[in-house]
Amino acid sequence: MRAWLKEMRDKRLMTQEEVARLSGISRSHYTHIEQGNKTPSVEVAKAIAKTLKFNWVLFFESNSSFREQTEMEVV
Repeated sequence: MRAWLKEMRDKRLMTQEEVARLSGISRSHYTHIEQGNKTPSVEVAKAIAKTLKFNWVLFFESNSSFREQTEMEVV
C-alpha cells in the first residue's frame, strides 16, 4: 500500500473518485495505484501529482518518508 499517497489525498480532503476524475483516470485504476497493486505510467503519475500537488517522481522512489514527500510538495 502507498500509505503516503492516501495521506496526500486525505490531506487535501479528497475522495479516490475526485482524484481519479481530476487526473483523467478511472477510480478503479486510481485505487489500484493507491493500494500499490499497480505502478502508474509517467503520464498518470504526473496527472495524479498535479491533482494532489506533489512531485510526481515520488511514485518511483522507494525509500522516501511522508515527511520527505511533504517537503517536496509543489505549491
